[in-house]
Amino acid sequence: MKPAAFFDLSSGTVRFWVNIGEQFVGASVRRETLHYRYSPHSTTDDPLDTYQTHAEELAQAVRSRIAGGSREPVMLRDTDLIPAQG
Repeated sequence: MKPAAFFDLSSGTVRFWVNIGEQFVGASVRRETLHYRYSPHSTTDDPLDTYQTHAEELAQAVRSRIAGGSREPVMLRDTDLIPAQG
């Protein structure tokens, strides 16, 4: 069973797991990264709520990093979450 995502106050990150193949890969994303990517004009955004709203996009970013050779745990960066230009 997949562990539940949670906000870790000491590191300021949301920690979560992504199913890749037959295993869960640990990942995290900083509160600031979530804020500036998804709600830059908000003053009351909650990191865990933001994560849950965008969980599939964040999981895809983790899958991309793993496919590119990253190892667990994956720390998503601002550049991992830049919207596609089109």
